[in-house]
Amino acid sequence: MPLAFTPKIVTANALLEGDVVYLTDDDRWTRRMSEAELIEDEAHAQLRLLDAEMQPGQVVGPYLADARPGPDGPAPVHFREAFRAKGPSNYPHGKQEMG
Repeated sequence: MPLAFTPKIVTANALLEGDVVYLTDDDRWTRRMSEAELIEDEAHAQLRLLDAEMQPGQVVGPYLADARPGPDGPAPVHFREAFRAKGPSNYPHGKQEMG
């Protein structure tokens, strides 16, 4: 029996800066997970992933990541995505410096 679909976000890395980015519902890439489009339909998720894969001049390595509704928008489900959302862990600048 197939597993039930769970909500997803499309994430990737920005081509030039390498930052973690998320696809919004209006086709922008944002560095804030809370602004990402939370996708609750499997077919729509696959289409959005295809949209992301067709942007090799902007992002690399797009994939669907599990997410859940949070008080301020999508929130991570797994440790990996929580870690990616916070930025590099070896120095305090960028996302970590901003809080």
